[in-house]
Amino acid sequence: MKIICIGRNYADHITELSNERPSEPVIFLKPETAVVLKKFPFVIPEFSQDVHHEVEVLVKINKVGKYIEPKFAHKYYDEIGLGIDFTARDVQSRLKEKGLPWEKAKAFDGSAIISDFLPKKDFSSMENINFELTNNGQIVQSGNTNLMLWKIDEIIAYVSQYFTLKKGDIIFTGTPKGVAAVKEGDVLEGFLEGKSMFKVKVK
Repeated sequence: MKIICIGRNYADHITELSNERPSEPVIFLKPETAVVLKKFPFVIPEFSQDVHHEVEVLVKINKVGKYIEPKFAHKYYDEIGLGIDFTARDVQSRLKEKGLPWEKAKAFDGSAIISDFLPKKDFSSMENINFELTNNGQIVQSGNTNLMLWKIDEIIAYVSQYFTLKKGDIIFTGTPKGVAAVKEGDVLEGFLEGKSMFKVKVK
């Protein structure tokens, strides 16, 4: 299983971090060891003092594909979910200053929450899905897939130019504004169209 992540896919999030708006999707990867196992907490790594939550809609690939045309991309997934891309922001900032890769900030052990998945047919449109993240019961991030700079089918087509997609691969499609640091004792809960998809405690 590959975990493929899309960065800077919501304009408001680009603005809040003072990043440059990209001309094409930003891609990075997480290894399988990034996944927090079900019912386990998220543990703040000792090497960071500023880990941020980034809630994202997830897509699970259902068959092998390479050089997929956008008009056929919808055939390569039939389930979506919700997750968190945890980011060691202080580490990322240092790496970005030196023009170095982000993996230490984005792909560390336990840096990904992945929910169970729901059938795509349960949703009227992939381009109008509401999702949100609460921290200790308060909404901290709220988004809709209609705000994506690149829609899900465009992402699948683009990614498949570089990586062969295989059954079980998961794509993180980007985060809306509202990212912020987590602290010990926080309880994060993610919702997809009002349905609770995951709940995780921070340690």
